[in-house]
Formats: sequence, C-alpha cells, structure tokens
Amino acid sequence: MEPDNGIQDLPVIDMWAPIVPSRGIMRHVGANLPDELLSYLAVFSKMRVTAEQYAQAAPALTREDDEILADLDAARIRWSLITGFDEKSTCGKTFVSNEVVAELAARYPDRFIPFAGADVLADGALKEFEHWITERGFRGLSLRPFMIGRPLTDPVCQPFLAACAELGVPVSVHCSHNWTSTRPSDLGHPRHIDEIACRYPELTLIMSHAGYPWVLEACLTAWKHPNVYLELAAHRPRYFTAAGAGWEPLMRFGRSTIADKILYGTGAFLINRPASELVGEMRELPLSPEVARKWLYDNAARLLSLD
Repeated sequence: MEPDNGIQDLPVIDMWAPIVPSRGIMRHVGANLPDELLSYLAVFSKMRVTAEQYAQAAPALTREDDEILADLDAARIRWSLITGFDEKSTCGKTFVSNEVVAELAARYPDRFIPFAGADVLADGALKEFEHWITERGFRGLSLRPFMIGRPLTDPVCQPFLAACAELGVPVSVHCSHNWTSTRPSDLGHPRHIDEIACRYPELTLIMSHAGYPWVLEACLTAWKHPNVYLELAAHRPRYFTAAGAGWEPLMRFGRSTIADKILYGTGAFLINRPASELVGEMRELPLSPEVARKWLYDNAARLLSLD
C-alpha cells in the first residue's frame, strides 16, 4: 500500500531518460553501441554480450509509441528529457544521434525535451551544436567526460560551455563513477563541476547522477554555486535512505539547504526498471509534500521554463 504522504498524485519531470526505446532510437542504438559501454550492460542488465550480439537483441527491446506514452502516463511523468550522445572521435560511434532524438521530440513536442550530444573533438562540432539549439529547438547539451577520457575542465570542452552560457541553455554532465574498464571514474568527480562553475558563473550545470559516490561533495557544490543542480537518475530511490549506501548528505541537505537544486530522473532503460516503479520509490521517500514537489517537478520546470 502506498503511504499517505500527500505526494502520490504529484506530476513528474523525468530529467534523464536518454534511451526511449522507440523504433528509430533502438534501430540506431542497436547499431552504434560503443564497446566502452558493454560493461554497463553487464552491471545493470546482467548481460555479457558483444556489440554484435546486442545489435541482434535490440529489436526485441523496441516499444511502439503508444506503449511508451502509456508507460509515462502510468508513472505520472509529464515531460521526459531525451538526449543525444556523440563521442564518435573517441569511440568510433555516435551512440545516440541528435537526429533520432529530434524525430521523437517532433512527434510529441509536449512530452519530450531534447538535449543535444556533441563530439567535442570533431571539426565543426561547435557550429553543429549551435544549429541544434538555435534552429532545431533543442534545450541543452549533454556531455560525458569519461567517454572522451578528458575532464570537463579540458580545453576541448570550453568552447561548448561558453556557447551554452551565451545561449542560455543548461549542460547536463555525467558526474559520477563510471562502469567502463578503460576510463578512470575521477573524470566524473564533482570537483570538475566546481571549477567550471567558477569559470562560468552564469552557466547552468546539471550534475547527472548526483556525483555518486561523492554525494557530499556534490551537495556542497550545488550549495556553493547558484546555477548548479543535482540530478538523481540511474539510481534506485529506495537506496537513498538505506544505511551505508552513501546518500545521507542528499537526504540531509536535499530536504533543506539545497531543496531547490534537486532534479529527478529515472534512467529507467539503463537500470532495467519500469519508470512507474522508480517514481513509486521516489514517492515513498520521507519527504514533505513541498519538498517532494520541488524534487519531482517544480525545480525542473523552473530550470527549463516549462510553465
């Protein structure tokens, strides 16, 4: 039985649902899974496969649009952030192309929020990224430093960060441990966000995955900088209150000092759980209705000017 805590009917903005298993996205993802991400399948889906085997299995994961929208409705998700991921210069493949993201967002502009990937090492990538923002209606940039083997503070990232600051769009940055066997997890440490926020105080930065396991550092970074946010995706919310899991700073500061800085994302496809199950776990957390609404909806709506 769901607890009577006053948050069961609150709407949700999913701030990290990058892989929506539509036909177009799964067709592309199946053919372009970088080898560096195969270890993620082993961790989250208990699948040890080659890229070729994943390509053969991908069609079975495809959902029709009406099924996808029904799942969102069941979870009371009003908006979902979907994104491109492009590290072709480093990995040889564009994992999620901006074009397939645009196709889904165009079909349902009132349900999906598109962010762009950018191959920061490629010639012409900055101009192409600006095109997606200024001409195609994308709402932000997604970067995964661990996939290019360079921190966010590296010179190759600076033109893109400066462009986002000038265009007034946020940057979602992988800020957490990573599960590859070839990239150091330190590339996702919150200290890199701290340095960039000092360089570009006007830039909105989203620490995707909340800096885990450096949750205290992530919370303090969000507290320190007015335009830095924590996004909680790709973690089971039921562990946020589990003793020893490392989330104590989130539950301490997220309900008080930085309550306006917390964004929720499911990462449902990655962690192989229905969005409704993950959102249900969020609703069971010991949050006041006011704080729960901030985490689930209001903070994201304000950040993206959705209302």
